[in-house]
Parts: sequence; C-alpha cells; structure tokens
Amino acid sequence: MPEIGRLLIIVGGFILVVGLFLALGLRIPYLGKLPGDISIDRGNVHFYFPIVTCLLLSLVLTLLLNLFFRR
Repeated sequence: MPEIGRLLIIVGGFILVVGLFLALGLRIPYLGKLPGDISIDRGNVHFYFPIVTCLLLSLVLTLLLNLFFRR
C-alpha cells in the first residue's frame, strides 16, 4: 500500500507543477517551433503538427520517469 501513496504524491506534484506553468504563463519560447515541426498554411486553413517537439518531450519524460521509478 505505501507504493500507491508514493505514486499519488508524485502524480499530484507533477499536476501541481504543470498547473503552475499554465497559470503563470511560463512558456519555453522555442518549444513548438523546432526544426522538423510541420506547419502548413493554405488560404484560411492552418495545419500544425509539432512532431519534433513531441519526440523531445517524450524523451525527457521517459528519462525523468526512469529516474523516479527505477528499482
């Protein structure tokens, strides 16, 4: 049972940090505008797919979660 409590504390802390970033408007300026992100403008239609940003965030989150949950 202590594992569940620890997991809830970690998830709650993560949600708190994300909420603070969103509430305070702290944004990383280059995130979402990396080379390789797909942006297409055709008339009044705009398509944006941040594939490189998604890959970078996935890599960072994988490394962080492996550090926390490594046995």
